[in-house]
Amino acid sequence: MADTGTPYALPSRRSAIRAGLAIGLSGLLLPAVSACMPDDRGRTVTVAGGEPGGFYLEFSTLLAESLQRHGVVGTAVPQVTGGSLENIQRLLAGDATFAVALADAAAQQASKAPATTPSSASGRIVALGKVYENYVHCLVRRDSGIRTFADLAGKTAAIGEVGSGTSLTAHRIIAASGLSAVGNATGNTAADSPLKEVNLGLNDGLAALTARSVDALFWSGGVPTAAIAAANKEAGLALIDLSALVRETRARYGGFYDRVLIPENSYEGVPGAWTVGVANLLLCREDLDDRIVKRTVELLVGQARELIPQSSLGVQFLSPETLINTAGVPLHPAAASAYRALHG
Repeated sequence: MADTGTPYALPSRRSAIRAGLAIGLSGLLLPAVSACMPDDRGRTVTVAGGEPGGFYLEFSTLLAESLQRHGVVGTAVPQVTGGSLENIQRLLAGDATFAVALADAAAQQASKAPATTPSSASGRIVALGKVYENYVHCLVRRDSGIRTFADLAGKTAAIGEVGSGTSLTAHRIIAASGLSAVGNATGNTAADSPLKEVNLGLNDGLAALTARSVDALFWSGGVPTAAIAAANKEAGLALIDLSALVRETRARYGGFYDRVLIPENSYEGVPGAWTVGVANLLLCREDLDDRIVKRTVELLVGQARELIPQSSLGVQFLSPETLINTAGVPLHPAAASAYRALHG
């Protein structure tokens, strides 16, 4: 399986990302983000993010600040949410303007017929771009004796909040492993000791892992994730290698899943581990005003340095040639037009 980016040593991660941005933007003459039109000055937009301590909320906060700072709209507000699936539902209901979501969750929604959603066809979910790579963490306590995924048979794992993209991805990985309590794609139940899945998000899941009330925690986010780094100092955590499950997960659910590396010492004292990577997308509804979409795309490219979360640094895609690879989720027409203009 091809990797999604070259692994890099932890001390040089920030410089590597900045170098990547420079390469992506070199030779590209970008227009400044257009001045706010009179009818946009009073416009308030919301950016559906995620849980405190995670990548999504930090990115959505940075994006909201940048939208407001550069006059794309008058006011932009990030939203604390449960994650990808909730974010998509907020978009459909008109309760969010933008949302960050995992590509597998977005594609699942995009594949649904408009009649099955609460929105009209003009309000369907579309993408502004692929923004970052998410890394699936399968975390255990270092003193648990759990060394491989097979060791989780008969154990309990927190797989993310209901409504989170983590819960969708983690459930698919567990099903692909053959440890699912609800059976696999052929209808067979798991082994004699299936892995029990419970819905706990990042912060509650880390508390449960620290207290030994769950044996493992799944989390899909940037590297490092600040809340995990803090819990590791308290409890001593380890990462389980998931790379052997990439092929079967792709075979069952589609090509959203890649083999990626969480580098050694991303979390103090924790060896590196190969895992499952899933790109995340910046989404909106198709009926979002073309002017706002165009200016947001210009901001994603021209102001990319403002959108790098400081606590969760990983592979990023903030250049025109990578932003447009949205895993089968269609681009907003104004976004597609803006990328064509940026490419000349």
